[in-house]
Amino acid sequence: MSAFGGPRGASAKPPEKGIFPLDHFGECKQVADAYLKCLKQHARDAVACQELAKKYLQCRMERNLMARQDLKELGFKEQGAATSSSSSNSSGSNSSSSSSIGRSSRKGS
Repeated sequence: MSAFGGPRGASAKPPEKGIFPLDHFGECKQVADAYLKCLKQHARDAVACQELAKKYLQCRMERNLMARQDLKELGFKEQGAATSSSSSNSSGSNSSSSSSIGRSSRKGS
C-alpha cells in the first residue's frame, strides 16, 4: 500500500528554477500583498496585474531572494514597446536595436 504522496522511494523533482530563500523578513510583502489584491479585483487576470508582478520579482532580485534574471526571460515584455518603437526609428536610438531587426524583416514581406 502506498503513502499519501504516492509510492515510497519515488524521488521528488526540484523546482525548475532551483531553490531560493523565502522572504522571512517580509521585505517584499507589501508588493506581494498589492499583487494578490489586484488579482482579486481583476478576477484573477494576471495580465491586468503584470506591473505589480514585475515589481515583486524586481524586489526579490534586489534583495537577493532570487537570482537576477532579465525580465524578458521571465515572460515580461518591455513596457511601452509599441509606442517607443516608432519614436526610436526617427531618433536613431540604439536602445531598441533588437526589436528593429524584427521590424525590418516584416517590412520586406
